[in-house]
Amino acid sequence: MTAHFQRETHAISKGLWPMAGIDEVGRGPLAGPVVAAAVILDPEAVPDGLDDSKKLSAARREELFAIIAQSALAIGVASATAVEIDTINIRQATLLAMRRAVAALAVQPLSVLVDGNDPPVLACSCESIIGGDAQIASIAAASIVAKVTRDAMMARLCQRYPAYGFSAHAGYGTPQHRAALHAHGPCPEHRYSFAPVKGVWRR
Repeated sequence: MTAHFQRETHAISKGLWPMAGIDEVGRGPLAGPVVAAAVILDPEAVPDGLDDSKKLSAARREELFAIIAQSALAIGVASATAVEIDTINIRQATLLAMRRAVAALAVQPLSVLVDGNDPPVLACSCESIIGGDAQIASIAAASIVAKVTRDAMMARLCQRYPAYGFSAHAGYGTPQHRAALHAHGPCPEHRYSFAPVKGVWRR
């Protein structure tokens, strides 16, 4: 079952439009940024098949990303770096990336729906929805944009730091990544506040 546009339609009827959906990718990895996206869909051009990015193949995510980029009224994408994550912690860095994503929208929303249970503080009304990326079209679109964007960022980091294989695991703590970390130590894109980096190496 794919995400629906019912909450957005309700927002339009209540005068709470534009409404943006927000989602993030990259809270758990040992390396790389956390990336957030905010998307305001066009009510007249909602893409078919929007869903939680984790449920979609990489090829389908790329297809939907292109459709969203062409059809959405506004898209804002932002990140918080590994250094920022180490400085203010992953929760605060995630909320910061979300606020930056909303600020990057060319059209500012009157209301926002966020995946999860920990919404950022914004100037407009903001509601968090657990599992929203599988239910709400705008959040699903944001999850796809954030995932495709972060994967591309990690592929570029893989070219800069090929020893770690970032393009294969996107910085998550896979056995391959942990073995490379043990063999080579961390690079500047690693999160030094995360185990197994924490207490072993210092930035």
